[in-house]
Amino acid sequence: MPQYSLHINGKLQKVIAEPDTPLLWILRDELELCGTKYGCGVGVCGACTVHENGAAVRACQIAISSAADKRFTTIEGLSSAGEHPCQTAWVEQDVAQCGFCQPGMIMEAAALLNRRPNPSDTEIDEVMSQHVCRCGTYQRIRKAIHHAANRAPEEKST
Repeated sequence: MPQYSLHINGKLQKVIAEPDTPLLWILRDELELCGTKYGCGVGVCGACTVHENGAAVRACQIAISSAADKRFTTIEGLSSAGEHPCQTAWVEQDVAQCGFCQPGMIMEAAALLNRRPNPSDTEIDEVMSQHVCRCGTYQRIRKAIHHAANRAPEEKST
């Protein structure tokens, strides 16, 4: 099996895997970064969302062979202390119910705020509708994103 080099949460990681192994399984099984969740396995639900160079991507859809030498951030790397504005807004706005989809939602929200520091309700709804929250906390998600957007810009960096 080939060896691949990845930059995960600012650290160079070397892994040995079959070329078609999804990044999701590398993160969870090889690197023990279990905040990134397996949901549907086909890139629809968003539970496995991570950042690739700041953009939200689905880790279940990225083969390790195409992830080599790229930079990824997981929910663990967003803020090791859980202090990213999106993470604190999620807690302050009491967004989570079951919590399963929330890491992916937070990663998507952080990427949105990096692109659009003050998104409208329509922009939030458009982006977040690409995620499945079985508990239906979309109204609280929107409120939390607005709350995070009101934080100082320097606090939002990933």
